[in-house]
Formats: sequence, structure tokens, C-alpha cells
Amino acid sequence: MVFSLAWHFLRDRAVAEELSQDVFFELHRNIGRLGSESHIRFWLRQVTSRRCINESRRRKLRPKFGLNEVPEPAAVHVDRDPMLSETLRRLMAGLPERARFVVLLRYQEDLEPLEIAQVLEMPIATVKSHLRRSLAIFRARLAPKECIHESRG
Repeated sequence: MVFSLAWHFLRDRAVAEELSQDVFFELHRNIGRLGSESHIRFWLRQVTSRRCINESRRRKLRPKFGLNEVPEPAAVHVDRDPMLSETLRRLMAGLPERARFVVLLRYQEDLEPLEIAQVLEMPIATVKSHLRRSLAIFRARLAPKECIHESRG
């Protein structure tokens, strides 16, 4: 769950792995304060979301590097519908950090808005607002464009 959230949010496997390790190291240090399994899951989601948002903000400040500096992928991953997956990835990447994490928690982790509000420590109305706006953006950008043809006669 931790790695999956980090990878889907950051879209960088190495950073997601490192962030996941940090989260689990912090879990190990704080395990005595955490009670039930559900409390641990809640804590993991909360810490992961904060770390991902912080990492995303740090990445904006870092200089970008060229394509020739990126290592070749070890294996090619084939999506069921690569065009749709890429479109959704770009739409998600265009959302602000908090809205993006709200959408991830709702549709990847299948959390209810109240649970998301607790994890991200924001009012439930804000969570619902992020979901409504994000879905409206998705619908508007995915809607088929109408072609206007002039008739000549």
C-alpha cells in the first residue's frame, strides 16, 4: 500500500522505494504508540501522503535532467489500454498535490471521503470539493470534441 501510493503519486520507482523505506523505518520507531491494525494502516496512509506531497514540492525545486541521463527500463510494462493510462496519468499529474492525493486515496485505496479527511487532516467538505473539481476536470478534458463543419451549397 505504501509503495503503491508513493509510486502512483510520484511516478518514480526509485524515489517511491526510498520513501517507502523511510515510512517503514518511522513505523518501526513509532510502533509502540500505535495500537490496532486499522490504526497502523491509517498512520501509514497519513505519513505516506505527507511525505509524497513534500517530495513533490522538493522535486519542483530540483533541476530537470535530460533524457539521455535516464537509465533504460529493465522491463517493458504493457498496460491494457496504454493511451487511456497515459491520458489519466497526465490528468492526475496536472492536479495540485492535495487534490491528486485525495483522488488516489479515493479510487486506488477505495477510502470514503470521511476517511480521506482524517488521513489528510482536512475538512470533509474540502475532500468532497477536491473530488468534485478533479472529476469535473477529468470529464471536461476527456469529453469528445465536437467538430463544426460549414456546409456549402
